[in-house]
Amino acid sequence: MLEVEMKFPVADFAPLEGKLAAWGASQLKSRREEDHYFNAPDRDFGQTDEALRLRRVASTNSLTYKGPKLDPQTKTRTEIEVPLAPGQEALEAMSQLLTNLGYHSVAVVQKIRRVFRTKKEGFDLEICLDEVTDVGRFVELEILAAEERLDEAQRVFASRRRRIRVEQLRTPFIPGASSSIEK
Repeated sequence: MLEVEMKFPVADFAPLEGKLAAWGASQLKSRREEDHYFNAPDRDFGQTDEALRLRRVASTNSLTYKGPKLDPQTKTRTEIEVPLAPGQEALEAMSQLLTNLGYHSVAVVQKIRRVFRTKKEGFDLEICLDEVTDVGRFVELEILAAEERLDEAQRVFASRRRRIRVEQLRTPFIPGASSSIEK
């Protein structure tokens, strides 16, 4: 599956909330996320444009690999997400496993995320309003698409982005990241 995604810094969520309501987007329960980003022992993910993230949402954990970007306009890339056992102990065990394999932590990002979902032209569009601790507010747009529908998904994505009227984030928002890792 390919992920078509973009992030944008915003000063205020209110105008976006109005647009999402007009689109008929449904809001899921607000949630706290904690993302632990790792770099590989054999290559710099900032240089190869990859990411490895260990995420905790409440007691739910997942490990996600994001491949290099395939499109410079959007952050289109392969995304592989693996659910893990729930709980803090499982999160710590996976973190230790990665460390023992030579991966090293580059950042921990904490945020409050409000997720909205809507269907547009046959695609599920997810819009996230993020309050990132010590960094700021961001909006993220995302569509997951099969490779054979990528062009169509990117067209729908571009149309929705224009309607929101926000500018793409060009720099990383991960505190302490020395590379261009954008998640």
